[in-house]
Order: sequence, then structure tokens, then C-alpha cells
Amino acid sequence: MQSLKGAAYLAARGFLDHLLGELPEYYRVDEELVGCWSADRDFRDPVAGRNIYWTRNVWREPFLLEFDSISQAAKALRSLQRNWAPYPTRLHRRTALIAEALPPLPAKPKAFPFDLPTAPMGGFTLLDEHLLLGSAACSSPFPNGEFSFVEDREGPPSRAYRKLWEALLFAGKLPGPGDRCVDAGACPGGWTWALARLGADVLAIDRAPIEASVAAMPGVRFMKHDAFTLKPEEVGAVDWFCSDVICYPEALYDWIGVWRESGLAKNFICTIKMQGAGFDKATTDRFAAIPGSKVLHLWHNKRELPWLNLRDDAGPKGG
Repeated sequence: MQSLKGAAYLAARGFLDHLLGELPEYYRVDEELVGCWSADRDFRDPVAGRNIYWTRNVWREPFLLEFDSISQAAKALRSLQRNWAPYPTRLHRRTALIAEALPPLPAKPKAFPFDLPTAPMGGFTLLDEHLLLGSAACSSPFPNGEFSFVEDREGPPSRAYRKLWEALLFAGKLPGPGDRCVDAGACPGGWTWALARLGADVLAIDRAPIEASVAAMPGVRFMKHDAFTLKPEEVGAVDWFCSDVICYPEALYDWIGVWRESGLAKNFICTIKMQGAGFDKATTDRFAAIPGSKVLHLWHNKRELPWLNLRDDAGPKGG
């Protein structure tokens, strides 16, 4: 087994071009897995210290493994840890046989809320018949960054609530009873539904009404207003400021800046939505530079990047 310097980046599904645009240089591309690694001990990682957004998983400690047989490859992986997710890019059948010789991975949809898995989840792929690229350390606790929720197909008016659920999992705390939340640009009410289901009080703001069934939920109040022109002092202090509104990244940054300067919001979860096929990296970097911020693409996102900015005070946890 040969340790490599650098990392491998598994692109957010369908956004390989965005990822390649973020990487100043790379060694190879296998399907949506981009290798920025080298066996040279003097190699300087061109990505080190940069914010890389359009990825669903990062293989942080890549290695090469030469093997003679399926059983030998599986045994070598098992000697490192239990969990390994295959990412087949070639030799699909051979990759599947190695995976079948490893302990099975959980595949059932997960009921929200839950704690993020703590057991390491590795990844591997075959570069040729007898050469495996792998990493025991990955950024996502889920196989290839992918998982699904047990969905509610009757209550929420849209499936957008899954994005908020996933963002809250990675935030590490949840709104709950006694918390006051704003859902800005709420229509049709998917995020409002998710917040109210957690027991929080929700002020849903939009020019268009939310679904009547969501508006009737305990703790929900609807305000017909353009969220962008509503001043923070007209709303008052909130524990969670949430927004999935469609707008240009620059407009979102300026709008959030007004709320941040007011000091009336503790925690923020907002989606930075890209316009057309482009990627506004400059504005995204400005969001990421705000102290306490995370900007990351999650499995349930599409052409958007969640921005999380949280205070350190404790909140209710998933269980």
C-alpha cells in the first residue's frame, strides 16, 4: 500500500465542470472523481487552503493498493476499517465483487432527526485490474456522500424540506420548542413545515401565501410581505433565520448583511442559488469568509450551496 499526498474530490452529482473550475490543477479524472494527488513526497497540494464547494465527498488520505485477487483486496481494506463504499468508474463487476467481500453498508432511508454516523466511511475505486485507489478518511460519513430520508409524502407541500433537514444534520443542532424562526420567502411552505414539526414558532414571510395546511400548523404565522424589504426590527429577535428564496447570490449577501448587522438573528441557514449554468465563486467566498460560516454542497441540493452560520450556544440535538 502506497500513501499519496493530496486528495481526491468526488463532484456533486452533475457538477463536475463546476468542480474542475475550482481546482487549479489535477492529476486525473475518473467519472466524477477528480484526483489531486501524487506519490512524490515533495508534492505540494495545489488545493490546500482553498475552499472547494462542488463536491459531495473528499477522499482526504488517498492511497494506492496493488493486489492479485478479489479476496486480497478486500482483506487489505478490512484490515484498515469496517466501512468501505465502492465508487465504480471502470471494471464495475470486479469492483462489485470486492464490495461484496466487505461488510455490508446500511442502505435504508433514515428517519429525521438522527445523529450523523461517527464510524469512518472509506471509499475506493479501481484504476486497473490490479490497482485500487482508496481512502479510509473521507469528508462525508455517508457512502459516496449519498443517503435518503424516510420522506413524508402527505404533510409538506414540496420536497424542499429535505434540504433543510440535511443542513440541520450538518449544523449539529436543531430548532425546537421555545425557538423563534423566520422562513423568508416561504411559499409554498416546505421549510416552514419542517421547522414547525420540530416544535418551533415560525414566522413565514412571502408575497405569495403558503399552503393552508402549513399555515394552520401550531406555532405558524404567515406575513404577506416582500422578505427583502422587511426590516429586521419589524420582525424582532429570532433564533433561526432560514431562507430558500430564489435570488442572485450578491443580493442574498447584501440582504443577509442587514440582518447580521442588526444582531437580531442568532443562527442562519440559507441557500446560495446559482443563476443559469454559472457559479458565482466570488460571492460564495464572501459568504464562507464570514466568521463561523460553512458553505458546502449537500446531497439533497442541486444548483445551490447552503450557507450555515451558527452561534456556539447549545441547542437540541437529533437522536
